Amino acid sequence: MLLAYILLITVHVVCIKGACDKDYLQPIEWSGGPFEWTENAVKSIYKSTGKYISKNVVSQRGQIYGDYAYVALTRLRPGVPATLAQVSLKSTGNDAVLKAFPCWLLQEEKNCKALQSVVDLFCDTQGVLWALDSGIVNTLHSNSTPIRYCPPKVVAFSLNTEKLLKTVDLSGLVSQVSRLQYVVCEYPRGNHEKPVIYISDAATRSILVYDVIANRGYRVVLPQVITNGCHRRDILYMALVRKGCGNNYIIFTYLGAKRMFSIRTDHLRTGSAHGRIVDLGLKPNNLVVLGTDTGSAIFFRYEGKPELYRWDANTCFKQENFLIVYKASTCFLPTQVMSDHNRQRMRVLQSNFPDYVHNTVGCGAVQKINIMEGSC
Repeated sequence: MLLAYILLITVHVVCIKGACDKDYLQPIEWSGGPFEWTENAVKSIYKSTGKYISKNVVSQRGQIYGDYAYVALTRLRPGVPATLAQVSLKSTGNDAVLKAFPCWLLQEEKNCKALQSVVDLFCDTQGVLWALDSGIVNTLHSNSTPIRYCPPKVVAFSLNTEKLLKTVDLSGLVSQVSRLQYVVCEYPRGNHEKPVIYISDAATRSILVYDVIANRGYRVVLPQVITNGCHRRDILYMALVRKGCGNNYIIFTYLGAKRMFSIRTDHLRTGSAHGRIVDLGLKPNNLVVLGTDTGSAIFFRYEGKPELYRWDANTCFKQENFLIVYKASTCFLPTQVMSDHNRQRMRVLQSNFPDYVHNTVGCGAVQKINIMEGSC
């Protein structure tokens, strides 16, 4: 009788867990910027003063930790009240709600102690979220030129406590023309107390390296050859991979460049890339790097195309090693691939971002977080 009771309880618990997991394995969707407000009066004030224009809010970059996705809401146009937010992965249909992260106080424009315009996010192995803040707003606003309110910085938050851990001022490592675009973080030799961050600077053809604990950083200039085929203003994609040999690598390429490259992170930390960069091979076309599985797999798509490919960096960079793993819905393009460790899945952030760029989104860009099927 006791055994039967234990079995009944076990089955009951498994069923409940299965039901809960199902709630977190459904698509998440929202349009524009549906924020959770402290009070309706605050929302009304933001709207009346032009600080909140829902259709101007769009997320392109994101990371997942626990039961939440954390999204960068770059201030491309006026009316973006928060530039970093979290959204629950628990399905609510197509009306997911954004919550300013970690709080509204850190979203204030023109306050250099707050976030100005987050352009990229990286969640490290210790549950720390690194937010790259360009300090520049209104980069897509048709009626004005971009405005720099503050120097660029990287801000670290604990996702377990939601506390601000560190602010890294990058003003001493950049120039007037710098365009900082991607950030990654590692803990060399497994030392969980000594993070090092790497930031791509497309305009100066370089990678910034910063030892967070030592408060010391420098710029590593990359060779001219990596820009072959580039346009004047281009995107410098960067991804951190952990290969089977035990070393960490930065895989990088310009959008318009003809070839893909890599460099070991321990070589970057010496301060020089001379003779250390590996040419991985010719790209079939312009490709957009979208993220990794936090291991050796890189996900990408070709420019303007909805198909998403997976390439294992332990293999040669050749088309026969590129596997199609996902295809976005009509009119949508993937902008980020995120690892959901709790559910052992990969997720895709996608939107009709081209419509947003052309200002034809009506009530706002539609943004979705979908499961990449078969990714467990």
